[in-house]
Amino acid sequence: MIVRDMKTAANEGRMIKDPGGNWDSTRLLLKDDNMGFSFHITTIYEGADFRMHYQNHLESVYCMSGEGEVETLADGKKYPIKPGTIYILDKHDEHILRASKEMKMACVFNPPLHGTEVHNAEGAYELDADPVKS
Repeated sequence: MIVRDMKTAANEGRMIKDPGGNWDSTRLLLKDDNMGFSFHITTIYEGADFRMHYQNHLESVYCMSGEGEVETLADGKKYPIKPGTIYILDKHDEHILRASKEMKMACVFNPPLHGTEVHNAEGAYELDADPVKS
């Protein structure tokens, strides 16, 4: 059994901050845990407005608090996000995420992240990032 809490995970180096200042992510479950997916609690800061394109990962995102929107770039559709909303990037959807109020999100990635990833120039996570060192 694996049991972790947010504070311990952050103290173990599992909290990653976006160099661009849009988010921080506490990675509670990672590739080394051998579950086949990773699980993160991510805070999207108020006023964040940034493009992502997970070419190497599928992601599900559940909003626990806050407000914002996600826009799919292929068709320009905008979807409101509020507590209780889930969006699933099942086709490696290129998208823009905007936070009008700071959002707390529960995120699942497949394949799992190693833990140190931040977005590259295309808004994706690399598959071969260095693992977290505890």
